[in-house]
Amino acid sequence: MASSSLLLPLGSFSSKCRFANGQAIPSYNVRGLVLTCSNSEMRVKASITGECGDTLSVLKRRDLFGMVIGVSSLLNDTFDAKGAGLPPEDKPRLCDDDCEKELENVPMVTTESGLQYKDIKVGTGPNPPIGFQVAANYVAMVPSGQIFDSSLEKGQLYIFRVGSGQVIKGLDEGILSMKAGGKRRIYVPGPLAFPKGLTSAPGRPRVGPNSAVIFDVSLEYIPGLEMDEEE
Repeated sequence: MASSSLLLPLGSFSSKCRFANGQAIPSYNVRGLVLTCSNSEMRVKASITGECGDTLSVLKRRDLFGMVIGVSSLLNDTFDAKGAGLPPEDKPRLCDDDCEKELENVPMVTTESGLQYKDIKVGTGPNPPIGFQVAANYVAMVPSGQIFDSSLEKGQLYIFRVGSGQVIKGLDEGILSMKAGGKRRIYVPGPLAFPKGLTSAPGRPRVGPNSAVIFDVSLEYIPGLEMDEEE
């Protein structure tokens, strides 16, 4: 007897029995997994289709059904994460939901290098000269919005010499035109990001070689320079 199959949408489940040689043969469909029954053999295909013979005992059928449910749950988690682009995150950010809405109306600035940015808040302090130390907070994301690094989670400002190659080229360029007290979203194209890629911490997205990244940056102050400006 030829076997038949039916692929159901994710999230659905059905079961039925067909009869062959006077015996009931179960057929299950679970969350896009197709378990089709025939009277000959059982095998697993790449399409996640299983075929069970009519000689399976009740115990074997229960075991097989439990296996399908387990695999279905595992695949469901994978499909949900990939379908959404990123898992829900409840992590500190420099731009909250209201900020995101306002940012949609902020004009995009594109530089000659291909770097792009939007000012979330324009600072009132001085611009950092090349080679000066700056103290900043940042949230680094892949284009989908999933965070791969953040000074906010570490609980301390990131201090480095801007324009000196201590950070990626896109971040150097994006911060040099900021004013102290400002906040900016910087869209860094691949050539100005991580040429060799970046292996992130467990549970964080990996940044591929020459992949575009996004940085939300808050330029808190320029050590020594703001004091001079105020005097």
